[in-house]
Amino acid sequence: MELPHISKAFTQAKMRINRVAQECNRPVEKITLIAVSKKQKEDRVDASLAAGHRVFGENRVQEAQKRWSSRRYNYPDLRLHLIGPLQSNKAADAVRLFDVIHTIDRPKIAVAVAREAAQQNKYIQCFIQVNTGDEPQKSGISPYELSSFVDFCRKEIGLLIIGLMCIPPIDEEAAIHFGFLNTLASRNNLTGLSMGMSGDYEEAIRFGATHIRVGSALFGSRG
Repeated sequence: MELPHISKAFTQAKMRINRVAQECNRPVEKITLIAVSKKQKEDRVDASLAAGHRVFGENRVQEAQKRWSSRRYNYPDLRLHLIGPLQSNKAADAVRLFDVIHTIDRPKIAVAVAREAAQQNKYIQCFIQVNTGDEPQKSGISPYELSSFVDFCRKEIGLLIIGLMCIPPIDEEAAIHFGFLNTLASRNNLTGLSMGMSGDYEEAIRFGATHIRVGSALFGSRG
């Protein structure tokens, strides 16, 4: 995507979000557009910042450090979301850089993040990643183990869990998984729903998404 078109892409996406929110009688301010900047060229990221956007998602801690550490000084209102898998040995760096982590997917990671948040005295918001499709190759807590894991995170280690996240199977109807995640969140008294990407974020909003993760629809193809 050419740089002049990036501002237009953001405007169009926000208009679509507004339209769907109105159709669903949802307050648009409750829906956060996370611009997925992973592997994007730096000039595209700068173009999106120039367009006024401040909420970005990254998959890898090291890549995000290179991109955002210096930009933090120029854009103090940045909100950075880790939307990719986290290894425990990167927990300290992740807690230091990010404002929200969407991929708490097992006890080891939950403990590592909680420990680092306490040591850094940082109030970091977290989503639990749920493997709604029960796919063996995919990260995430099983829906059947979710309630006990939520209790563990909240009551035993004091992790701030604000919602659930999912990545639906590519060969299944995404709406089924969006609805399922919404149900799981309600059962566990959680209001945050991180779901929906470039091809299906409007549908995700209809099922209650509070955070949508949009990349190619804003930036074009990577690289």
